[in-house]
Amino acid sequence: MKISKVAASAFTVAFGAAALLGGVHAAGAHPRAEAKPTVVLVHGAFADSSGWNAVVQRLRRDGYPVVSAANPLRGVASDAASVRALVDSVSGPVVLVGHSYGGSVISQAATHDPDVKALVFIAAFAPETGETAAGLSGKFPGSTLGATLKEVPLPGGHTDLYIDPKLFPQQFAADVPAAEAKLYAIAQRPIDQAALTEPSSGPQAWHSIPSFTLISGADKNIPPAAQRFMAQRAHATVETVKGASHMVFVSHPAVTADFIERAARTTR
Repeated sequence: MKISKVAASAFTVAFGAAALLGGVHAAGAHPRAEAKPTVVLVHGAFADSSGWNAVVQRLRRDGYPVVSAANPLRGVASDAASVRALVDSVSGPVVLVGHSYGGSVISQAATHDPDVKALVFIAAFAPETGETAAGLSGKFPGSTLGATLKEVPLPGGHTDLYIDPKLFPQQFAADVPAAEAKLYAIAQRPIDQAALTEPSSGPQAWHSIPSFTLISGADKNIPPAAQRFMAQRAHATVETVKGASHMVFVSHPAVTADFIERAARTTR
């Protein structure tokens, strides 16, 4: 039986309306999943953003937007301002992650920022106001960093610090494959010596933002005891990677990514 054009048109309109209503109903019954927070990664001294690559791959695979900051390594206050500007350019909630000296930076950068929902410290400093990276690393025995450093005087009176490339693998990345650790030694970025003795200023963000600390259990830069001390006073959620070097995010990228995602889930 043939259907008239008028009947066909009416059927089409009715079917389309029903489909639209059905779609609206379905959308109401199954709301779209909330967007995941953006993870902003901040490297520390003697490293660069490329060290996060394996972590970034895992986070992106799991649907997290990721931004990796180029930490200037010139001074806590100026580096924090740089990272704060980057965080302010991100739309929506942020999980801010810092490794090593990067922890000092994120502690200051996130202060009074309502978009930063969690702080993640990866073998990192979480200083109190007035404390320095150098002071915290020397608060407990175990750091052998000082004996490995090489000084490069700069014009204007500043001094850059590098880890002696020959000593870098054992000092910084003892559980990273030797060939890979040697590449990181060559690619390391120096830190201004003054940055390690610059006191953190202003209120520190870990007082008001949920904190998570991944402790590297065989760290020769920041003693594990110092990491635990800072985590405890921040009331942080803590996980320890036994036998891990200071470069735990490279030697244990899956553990690191999972820990960051654990923090991210608290933001929803």
